[in-house]
Order: sequence, then C-alpha cells, then structure tokens
Amino acid sequence: MILPSRGPTAQAPTHQPVPRWGPDHLRLHRHLLRHPELLPAGATLLLALSGGQDSMALLALLHDLGRLHHWSLQLWHGDHRWRPDSSRQAAELERWTAALGLELHIDTWEPAAAQNDLDPRSEAGARQWRYGQLQTRARALGASHVVTAHTASDRAETLLLHLARGSHRRGLASLRRQRPLSPGAEDTAPILLSRPLLTFSRADTARLCSELELPVWIDPSNSDCHFSRNRIRAEVLPVLEELHPGAAQRISALAERLVEEVNDRDALVDLALQALDAGGPNQTLRRPELVRQAPATQRQLLHRWLERFSGQTLTARQLEDLLPRLQAGQPPGTTALRTGWQLRWDRCTLWLNAPPSPPAQ
Repeated sequence: MILPSRGPTAQAPTHQPVPRWGPDHLRLHRHLLRHPELLPAGATLLLALSGGQDSMALLALLHDLGRLHHWSLQLWHGDHRWRPDSSRQAAELERWTAALGLELHIDTWEPAAAQNDLDPRSEAGARQWRYGQLQTRARALGASHVVTAHTASDRAETLLLHLARGSHRRGLASLRRQRPLSPGAEDTAPILLSRPLLTFSRADTARLCSELELPVWIDPSNSDCHFSRNRIRAEVLPVLEELHPGAAQRISALAERLVEEVNDRDALVDLALQALDAGGPNQTLRRPELVRQAPATQRQLLHRWLERFSGQTLTARQLEDLLPRLQAGQPPGTTALRTGWQLRWDRCTLWLNAPPSPPAQ
C-alpha cells in the first residue's frame, strides 16, 4: 500500500529536484561532521530502502546532502515476498527512485536458493537474509558502507526487548551507530554498517515525509502483533510516551551511553586478560587465576575472551551455568559454542578449539 504525504496520489518526480535545506538537513549534516566515520565524504554508500517512512526520509536527506559530502549513493530493496503485492511495490519504488536519477537494486527471496534452513518469514530469518544480500551487493558495487534507517524509536524497542530477555549489558548497548557488516581480507576492505538516523525519532521521519511530500509504502506486517517488536511498538512504547513524553529518545540515549561504557570496560578487560594468558599457540586462559576473581569479574573476563577470540557471545544465563563448572575442584570439561567452536578446560588452562576446516573439494 502506497500513501502520499499530500494529495490523492503519489507521483514520481518529473525532473531532478533542487536540493532542499531545512532544520533536519542541518541536524544530520552536523551529526555527520561530528562523526565523520559514519558516512565518509566521497564514499560509495548502499542505502537499504524499504519504502517505509524511515528509509524514505533518510533517502531524501542523503540525496539533498550529497552535494556537500560527495557520496556515490546506491539503493537496495529486498522483496521478502511476504505479501502478494510486494513485487508491485518494488516496481513502483524502482520507478520513483529512477526519476531521481538513482538506481535501485532489487533482490527477491528465492526459496530454492535458501541455505542453512533460513526462514524469511521469521524476524530473525528475514534480518539474516537482508544483511546477507546487502553484504553481497555492497561487495559487487564497491560500497564501503551499508546504510540503514534505524531511528531512536527502533533503538528503544530493541533495548526493551533485550532487557525483557535478560540480556548481558552488551546486548543492552544495542543498535550501535556503526558496526562491521563484513570483515576485510587481504585484498578487500571491511564493509561497515552505519545508522545515521539514531538521533531522529519515528515521529521525526513521519513529519519529514509530510513536509517533503514523499510517498510512503505501508507494509501491513509492521502492524502484525504476532511479531514481538511490533507489539512493543504498538502496546508498550505508546504507554511510556504517554507517561513520559520523549521516552523513546531518552531510552535510545541510554543505549548510546551503554555503548560508551562497554567500549571503555572492554579496554580495561583486555588489559586484565593479558595477565591471564597462559601462552601457547592457541588462545588460552589460566584457570586458577580466573576463578580466584570475584564472580562478576569472572563473567566479564570470560565473556570478553570468548567474544574477542571466537566471535561467540554467551547469554547471562549461559554464563551463570558455565562458571560453576570452572571453579576449583571441578573436573576438566568441554562445552559447545555456536558455529562449531568448543571451549575446553583442564585443571590449569582454558582454551578454544576452532571449527574444523571444510574438506578440500
């Protein structure tokens, strides 16, 4: 469903519009000057464009600010085929962006090409598919940054969901301004995922779409309360906003402060891990020295060590279950981590076993 911000129908622009400038343009421009790593001047950007109000507002802002930052702006749309009219929506969006002189790259979910039993109809499966396709497209287009239109409202929803699940503090430091999407290799640079709209709320993007007369394609699945995020959006955040107007912005700001605290703590924990390194060819920890620390310190050290050297993280519950097995007097053991990694320990040492290499073809 497509809704115009004004007027009875949404028309594609018939000519290249004159770049606009307003308070929101200045707001984003200043934010990018303070954080130049988010969208570096002259970079090739790949913007994930759903057609919803957030991504349409971000497209308009980036298109108008391009004359100052000299980006090469590419667009991507993912058709999950959740709805019968999704292909029509993709075609309408492609025509509209083409009138702006921008190319929209469209990927469509193909069940025959699915791998690892990925279910695109689940929240997690759809997200995994999108980011996988974005990574592939970014590599093909030479884009250094993939850009998404997550807002402060999205960040608040994510923090509330992680809080309810009992996530570790790292989980509460959610939706960072930037994170690696794809690691680099010897001959390729890493691809970074940037979220420049985290200082804007969903109310801001709705206002922007109205003021700039942008069309918005409504996705009915966004109001389906079978999805946990939608239920937070429809039933929880409105209550918090009614009780404390601006709640989403403040919750998002809290997540940003948690990011800074986690980063500072990681630097200190990395120093402490150096003193526990048992040496040897593999990543190891001295078990007696680890378990002599306070329980909270053991959790921090172990969580950071696993994340740093295997890319794996454990939930708060998993850490609570694991630590008693490592205490003095307990026998050697092993525990399986995700993606084939193993944590093993004897009386003196903990070490990580990487997943076996796939057989040569």
